Amino acid sequence: QVQLVESGGGLVQAGGSLRLSCAASGSIFSINAMAWYRQAPGKQRELVAGITSGGSINYADSVKGRFTISRDNAKNTVHLQMNSLKPEDTAVYYCNAYVSSSPWLARDYWGQGTQVTVSS
Repeated sequence: QVQLVESGGGLVQAGGSLRLSCAASGSIFSINAMAWYRQAPGKQRELVAGITSGGSINYADSVKGRFTISRDNAKNTVHLQMNSLKPEDTAVYYCNAYVSSSPWLARDYWGQGTQVTVSS
């Protein structure tokens, strides 16, 4: 079993910054992609940013130029630096990782979510 534990959410004023972190632990052989998703009330969960083990990165258009995703493969962690936050960034942010527990078994794991609230 694998656990993803997020930290760093909170309340911030528009224009401010927050840094989210997610640490993976448990039965880990390797981690391929790690990503951050978010879900606002009444909306579908959406991809915010993703990063592969090789460092390829993908951002949602709405966060390009404001958010930066990074990961530490040695520590099995992924971070999301969020700058110039807007009220529309308010959501529960979820960490996601595609983890191999052995060379023959891989699946998606999700964190419990962390609330980010941006006040206007």
